[in-house]
Amino acid sequence: MKRHFLNPHISVVVLTYNRRDEVLRTVASLLRLPERPEIVVVDNGSTDGSPHALAHAYPGLRVLRCESNLGAAARNVGAAQVSTPYVAFSDDDTDWQTGSLARAVELLERYPRIGVLSARVVVGDQRTLDPTCALMAASPLTGGTHSLPRLVGFMAGACVFRRALFDTLGGYEPRLFIGGEEALLSLDVMQAGHDIAYAEMLEVHHRPSLKRDSRLRRRMLARNAALVAWLRLPRMQAWAATWHAVRSAWRERHLAEDVSQLCSGIAWAARRRRPVAARVLQLRAAVREAERAPVRATVAHVDREKAHAAPERP
Repeated sequence: MKRHFLNPHISVVVLTYNRRDEVLRTVASLLRLPERPEIVVVDNGSTDGSPHALAHAYPGLRVLRCESNLGAAARNVGAAQVSTPYVAFSDDDTDWQTGSLARAVELLERYPRIGVLSARVVVGDQRTLDPTCALMAASPLTGGTHSLPRLVGFMAGACVFRRALFDTLGGYEPRLFIGGEEALLSLDVMQAGHDIAYAEMLEVHHRPSLKRDSRLRRRMLARNAALVAWLRLPRMQAWAATWHAVRSAWRERHLAEDVSQLCSGIAWAARRRRPVAARVLQLRAAVREAERAPVRATVAHVDREKAHAAPERP
């Protein structure tokens, strides 16, 4: 496979682990893009023959093989190998749609304050909008040098980074492995003075893999939220996140194992603690308040309906 005249502005890093069929399909889709980005696949120590299948199907494709599963930090390996000023990230079950990468370059060239663009994600054959994207589109953080909704987070498998910023921040923290791994990087992007923006004109198609361990992911999400809080957030929020992680471990019946790992993780995080500035906390608080508002409105509506339906007292 020879790819002449590759895009000098943007590359795509694809992360995969033991999803041979999914990654073959995703790479095929990316290779058809008119933007012609360089594609770098990072294989996270797969044992299902994924690297061999990719090499056979697409001779010349850059496939970087990790000796073991590095989790989200394997994206750092791929980003270190590209030379373009912008890098898009894709998972083995997400692929960028025609024209999106070109629009991402235009936006990042026009608005230097934006450090990360998070794309609109459509899911499955029905191309249903991911609920997270609806929340992103409704972000209360507007204004500044661009009209895009500003965010306090992004979707790791559907984002475009300024490569220099990604490198400066160190990419993904290996200790977090996977599960909400973008939360720490999001805080560091905002702390560095850059915006995270939602760009609905960029589209990523997500075809969810059936190879998922939902219970393990819930545990990892809770644990990582606690570690991120100890690394960057006020101590009260860190204790709240820790209690949530303990409850999650209890619900999933992994209390002893998870609490042991959580304690060692907190000790590690405490040594590296660098709380973010008040302005970053204010951005997070504004988004959280906006997300809670519809819930409160729904509860109030239900309460009113119950009141109207209640029989009058004699």
